[in-house]
Amino acid sequence: MRTTTATALTLALAAAAAVPATAASTPGRLGTDGLWRMDGYGTVLSLDGDTLQEFQTTSVSCLKGDGARRTGPGTYATADGTTLTIRPGPGGNHATLGFDTSVGHRSLRRIQELPADCTRPTPEDPRAAFDVFWHSFAENYPFFAAKGVDWQALRGRYRPEVHADTTRKELFGIFSDMVRPLYDAHVAVRDGDQVFAQVRPGTQPPSEELDTKVKKFITERDLKNASYRQDFANGRITYADLPGRAAGQGYLRISGFGGYAQDGAPCPVHLAEFDKALDTILTPERTQLLKGLIIDLRINGGGSDALGIHLAERLTDKPYVAYAKRARNHPTDPDRHTRPEPIRGLPADGPRYTGPIAVLTSGTTVSAGETFTQALIDRPGGTVRVGQPTQGVFSDVMQRTLPNGMTAILPNEEFLNRSGRTYDGTGIPPHLTEPVFTKEEFAKKRDSAFDRAVRVLRNED
Repeated sequence: MRTTTATALTLALAAAAAVPATAASTPGRLGTDGLWRMDGYGTVLSLDGDTLQEFQTTSVSCLKGDGARRTGPGTYATADGTTLTIRPGPGGNHATLGFDTSVGHRSLRRIQELPADCTRPTPEDPRAAFDVFWHSFAENYPFFAAKGVDWQALRGRYRPEVHADTTRKELFGIFSDMVRPLYDAHVAVRDGDQVFAQVRPGTQPPSEELDTKVKKFITERDLKNASYRQDFANGRITYADLPGRAAGQGYLRISGFGGYAQDGAPCPVHLAEFDKALDTILTPERTQLLKGLIIDLRINGGGSDALGIHLAERLTDKPYVAYAKRARNHPTDPDRHTRPEPIRGLPADGPRYTGPIAVLTSGTTVSAGETFTQALIDRPGGTVRVGQPTQGVFSDVMQRTLPNGMTAILPNEEFLNRSGRTYDGTGIPPHLTEPVFTKEEFAKKRDSAFDRAVRVLRNED
């Protein structure tokens, strides 16, 4: 299944009982009842009346994953309120799966029985955990070649170190050492409260402490004497009409595409808070008067790609393709993928801002902050990027439960621009490079990227 946060966190789903291998071999009460293999995600789904059960598969394993409960025709709800929608067709042996927190769809193909590994116990010893861990990456991770990592060689190096008496601490260390060379912020190893994860060298991860520090700095320096300033959505969104030389420009800071409501609130609640903020900001009068808009994503921890597209649709008066999305789709050939699915931005109803935009980015622009940045590349109306390259992680993340209860988290998707390129690893580069929140910038009370964006929107640069 998936999670939409920038860091590799659990998608908490309601527990559901597994369906025996023969129970779903024929369609049941609903048109989508039965067993389905998901293209590109190492997953089998069992749908039986009110119950959805996930099975996480590799060529050597099958482990029960998450579950959800039916809430209506073709819809299922997870424990955290995420809505899954399954639509039948074309024909009786194909269907699609969508998430309200995500963009795009996953293709499902009907199968007649569960894989054999799903019907027998999985060993829980350290070597079994190692094998599931290794195969989860070997069969799904798309970027080994780009990262210069020989995953087969790592297996040869580390598997001999694993034996029946290997402790959990030792195994956690081995798994961490294996993924360390990837420097991928969408890769993590977790055992209870212990987590190994890292970001691209030369960057830092988003944090509440950094977000608070930056917000204070911007408020005191860039937004001082603003004619209007307001925070929205739990403080995750700030808008200001800029003063002085920047008069006529707006400033919109977004520290994440989520977290707009209380913890545990479902996606529609966050969307409603987002819309409430955008309705207040993008009024008919303001959208007519604005001469430019700065969107600050320099500290953006990610969240829901769907919310990013929702904002992009407030910033265009013409339909356009924001990007295309595909998943790795072969256990041994990393160059085989699902068919790219275009993700379109459609003009939203009501007031929209369609003028020039300057987007501020940095290495702490992560995940959904990056997919939104990518969605603006081909936006009609003109967008310039200022600052530093983004982090370089775009995919939804897979959570793989290992036989010993540990968790491996990894990406398996690519978000493509119109030339078929992915920005994974390197991040999206700025048009105009400026330092972002360095020690020197803080010490001298400078915000070079912000000042450059103001000049660009005034056509002074």
